[in-house]
Amino acid sequence: MRKKTNHIVIERVKQLTDAFINFFQYETLSSSLLFFCAVLAMIIANSSFLVSYETLLHKIVTVGIRDLSLSMSVLHWINDGLMAVFFFVIGMEIKREFLFGDLKSLSATILPIVAALGGMIFPALIYIGVNWNEPTMGGWGIPMATDIAFSLGVLAFAAGNAPRSIAIFLTALAIVDDLGAIIVIALFYTNEISWLALLTGGVSLCVAALLNRWKVRFISCYIVCGIIAWYAFLQAGIHPTIAGVLLGLLIPAEGAHSMLHKLETALVKWSSYLIMPLFALGNAGVTIDGGAFSNIFTPVSLGILLGLCIGKPLGIFASVYVLIKLKLIKMPEKLGFGHFLGAGSLGGIGFTMSLFIAFLAFSDPHILTTAKLSIVCASLLSGLIGAVIFKIISAKNNVVE
Repeated sequence: MRKKTNHIVIERVKQLTDAFINFFQYETLSSSLLFFCAVLAMIIANSSFLVSYETLLHKIVTVGIRDLSLSMSVLHWINDGLMAVFFFVIGMEIKREFLFGDLKSLSATILPIVAALGGMIFPALIYIGVNWNEPTMGGWGIPMATDIAFSLGVLAFAAGNAPRSIAIFLTALAIVDDLGAIIVIALFYTNEISWLALLTGGVSLCVAALLNRWKVRFISCYIVCGIIAWYAFLQAGIHPTIAGVLLGLLIPAEGAHSMLHKLETALVKWSSYLIMPLFALGNAGVTIDGGAFSNIFTPVSLGILLGLCIGKPLGIFASVYVLIKLKLIKMPEKLGFGHFLGAGSLGGIGFTMSLFIAFLAFSDPHILTTAKLSIVCASLLSGLIGAVIFKIISAKNNVVE
């Protein structure tokens, strides 16, 4: 009996380890493609193809027939449609981590959870302080975000021999950060609400919850509920991607071969290798002319730069430092404060989620362009600083050995 129990435990640990390795590989590999598409978008935006690029992004595409059709621009289909699938995957990742992964035990996750909160609060306060009484103060959510793909990609590149525990910490932190960003979007970046449409979306999600409770395992049922909720949220003035993440949290997760496991495995590749690169192509195209960098000292730009490059690492590092110094949490084995400072800097790579929030926060194209350029610059700088910190730690460890 004991041997059988031990075998089950070993198998479960192996499944979780394999899941983390696959997740880490997808994120780090997709970061390269994401970076390529972001650079390509900026090259196109500063070339003779700019007019064609903008014409394509604003081309109206109709999906459906007659009264059951919906017309939006290509850019809106990417940001409101495809990104709903991206958030759906995030919702499933969050559920998996809280049920089976590194966020299952509160005692084991208090460090990344508190660090993530510090890494969201500090940048927001810095941005608000810089933009106080300015019309751009509504962009305070932009520097709160962490791009999990880019941050893990830089970590793998700059610190391939770093302890696995720091990768787990950064992954858990980014997942909590995503959850925080989703809550911020839902509460603060919405239009005037149509309560009837919102009620319709809520009822659809409640049906999905009941299907889960009744152990219904037909994927098509959940997809129908998700599409109805997505459309209802779009009409309600709530950003429709919220429907994606909520549906992800309602997908059945019982057993090693659960619906959540199957859906996440099937969709994570599409999310990493198609949706996020398309999002970068559509949103990272910033035209850099003679006056582009003259806006670098405007409140919106300074708020983003200081928030991501200073607020993020300061909030993350300070939270970890206080918890460990007060002996509320023990220093993880093989890690030092330098590892958390480096992880904090990598947390300043906001890119995907920061661009997404900027798109929601600013309707003025000039302010949006400045915000995009600032996000790109801050993310590059944060990644460089984080990489240098981990390289220094690696060099010191090699000298000691």
